[in-house]
Amino acid sequence: MKKHNFNAGPSILPREVIEKTAQAILDFNGSGLSLMEISHRAKDFQPVVDEAVALFKELLNIPDGYSVLFLGGGASLEFCMVPYNFLEKKAAYLNTGTWAKKAMKEAKAFGEVIEVASSADANYTFIPKGYDVPADVDYFHITTNNTIYGTELHADPEVNVPLVADMSSDIFSRPIDVSKYICIYGGAQKNLAPAGVTFVIVKNDAVGKVSRHIPTMLNYQTHIEKGSMFNTPPVVPIYAALQTLRWLKAQGGVEEMQRRAKLRSDMLYAEIDRNKLFRGTVTAPEDRSYMNICFVMADEYKELEADFLKFATEKGMVGIKGHRSVGGFRASCYNALPVESVQALIDCMQEFEKMH
Repeated sequence: MKKHNFNAGPSILPREVIEKTAQAILDFNGSGLSLMEISHRAKDFQPVVDEAVALFKELLNIPDGYSVLFLGGGASLEFCMVPYNFLEKKAAYLNTGTWAKKAMKEAKAFGEVIEVASSADANYTFIPKGYDVPADVDYFHITTNNTIYGTELHADPEVNVPLVADMSSDIFSRPIDVSKYICIYGGAQKNLAPAGVTFVIVKNDAVGKVSRHIPTMLNYQTHIEKGSMFNTPPVVPIYAALQTLRWLKAQGGVEEMQRRAKLRSDMLYAEIDRNKLFRGTVTAPEDRSYMNICFVMADEYKELEADFLKFATEKGMVGIKGHRSVGGFRASCYNALPVESVQALIDCMQEFEKMH
């Protein structure tokens, strides 16, 4: 039976990325060695990093003066590295969910943190609007897509302070104006690569401004100067990221990914809104995520939740159980997910509706 991978992360990758990476794991570039056992300083591997950086810059139209880094530790380590490197006195944070809250918690160890707005009281069912960002903050931090609650910022905020963004789950799904940001980071295991590598896009002249001592490994300057090679980088995930970046370019780039994301989400949200058994969890339609589509059983059909999960799983739907803090269901529709998988889930929902 065909499996439809809606996992929230680690998640679906293009089939050709998996196959090319598997091939390199057996024999990298005809070297007779596995990608897993070559030196990261081997002459054959440096071009992998160089091309990955070049494609990052090309696909996102990254201007001059920015570095692309491949680091370890996931976005969770960046929650600490960002304030370590950029927070001198105070920073502003938009609290839109679990990960934004965790980023704020880490920043409080380094200076004053201002929560400009929060939707916590409404269980993060919308993205706050109409807030003011103080003009004297070192940066304003946003989480562009909230995987657990299914909300997403679909455009870069208009603010007059440097921006920092966690784009773990929607990078390469829409064009962004990188020049507005001093740092964009994310775990790669949703839209880019298997778990194990973190991407960081950092503005070179924004680094080195804080007065505190920064440990060597937590200093962005270390990794800028050494081209992500200060310590052994995660070789296999970087190679897989390169294959995904090549795939993205061949498919038509971020504009095409945005078109597909909107198509997939429009289809599934239309079915959620039509089907009497289900309802969406996001209260503001304009804030609905294109990447993580969250829904629950309608109140009068709540007792069917376990039945639908079992039914959908038997039909080949993988990973649609919602996060424990929200319940219900979550269909993660990342760049590599074919529209056929969304249609299969819709068919499943309609068949279940007829049964009940």
